[in-house]
Amino acid sequence: MAFWLLKSEPDVFGWSHLLAKGAVGEEWSGVRNYQARNNMRAMQLGDLAFFYHSNIGKEVVGIMEVTRTSAPDSTTDDPRWDCVMVQAKQPFKRAVTLDDIKAVPELADMVLVKNSRLSVQPVAAAEWALICRMGGV
Repeated sequence: MAFWLLKSEPDVFGWSHLLAKGAVGEEWSGVRNYQARNNMRAMQLGDLAFFYHSNIGKEVVGIMEVTRTSAPDSTTDDPRWDCVMVQAKQPFKRAVTLDDIKAVPELADMVLVKNSRLSVQPVAAAEWALICRMGGV
């Protein structure tokens, strides 16, 4: 199993929106960056991802699961773009902010810290475990 971090603006599509989708889940659509798309193409069923609120809050708020591997993005006819399907799995008891993450030396090499603009990024197992502890899960 691999770990990921996926970003969304909470006023456009936030954690509460994904929770409302229930067991159906939602396509992680609209990604138009090749590196982010390639990261989605690498995802497997059952991989876990942090849901990160970008722009507003800048915080990890929950965990989601990949429930469908990469397939054509339904929001475009352009065959270059595809996306995974995700489902909310578990909310964090305490949101973990970008400032919280930057304050931990063990997370200094995390992609979120080094390349904060990438919307779909890998997370190392040790980083995953530490952020989960910080979030109370």
